[in-house]
Amino acid sequence: MNRTLIIAEAGVNHNGSLDLAKTLIDVAADAGADIVKFQTFKAENLVSKAAQKAAYQVGNMPEDADTSQFGMLKKLELSEADHHALIAHCHERNIRFLSTAFDLESLDFLVSLGINLFKIPSGEITNLPYLRKIGSFGGRVIASTGMATMDDISAMLTVLEQAGTPRSQITILHCNTEYPSPFADVNLRAMQTIGDTFGVSVGYSDHTSGIEVPIAAVALGATVIEKHFTLDRSLEGPDHLASLEPDELKQMVWSIRHIEAALGDGIKRPTPSEAKNRVVARKSIHLSHDLPAGHVLTESDLTMKRPGSGISPMQTDALMGRQLTRNLPADHLLTWEDVV
Repeated sequence: MNRTLIIAEAGVNHNGSLDLAKTLIDVAADAGADIVKFQTFKAENLVSKAAQKAAYQVGNMPEDADTSQFGMLKKLELSEADHHALIAHCHERNIRFLSTAFDLESLDFLVSLGINLFKIPSGEITNLPYLRKIGSFGGRVIASTGMATMDDISAMLTVLEQAGTPRSQITILHCNTEYPSPFADVNLRAMQTIGDTFGVSVGYSDHTSGIEVPIAAVALGATVIEKHFTLDRSLEGPDHLASLEPDELKQMVWSIRHIEAALGDGIKRPTPSEAKNRVVARKSIHLSHDLPAGHVLTESDLTMKRPGSGISPMQTDALMGRQLTRNLPADHLLTWEDVV
């Protein structure tokens, strides 16, 4: 059974609080996620002071009078000391730490921490210097593709490969970057199109409300699922509204693990759990009325009833014209010893 890599995206839902970030790690670990992921950036390297918030960010932070991305992001930075504390807490909780870097300096910092799995966010897949730097590390890469065209994805793969990361180490996540994403805009089949077109492992980064779509993505072949989570959707912040609460995250992980088990190996055959039901559920050939010894069987003499422990109805033709060896009553379960 192939195990889906489940990334619980804490992102910036810590609201700048180290204690809240640690609690998010606890929630992800308790839910059974494989990875808990944060975001690493220097606001001054990520965004100009004139850049405005996205519409969903304004909508999710109605009490914040500052409409600039810079002001919002500055409050959400994690310090170097915070990173060390969070990694230590992840070790304690037996869950893998990951963070998305949004600038070159932050990439170098994550490498210095021993990170060898790199997550490319949707907004960076057209950032040539950024892609070249990640490609040069030669580690495993997971790239989200929200807002992207197939040409964008192709160009990104070319840059990563030319920089030193083989396609076999790259997983492409289909994604929609509206928060929350309208279900009509998810286009989940595009994930399969990406895999078929580029010959890469695929997954899905979900921003819909609820857990149905990531579960469906696993059924369609996703090898990685990424989903935002929070302690409380009512908290103020850019991503809380499109995030799962703790019980929902746990339910998503539980459901994905069940889907993995249910997918199986694709070979159609009776399973051990159902073998005992064959005799109960299938039918055998019985006599429809009392018949004397020497009677030559016709189709009207036979009826198909449970249990399935006798001659299969598929053998009806083989009984036609056979003679009974003895007197037999109606409803008798016929055996090959009863005929010649």
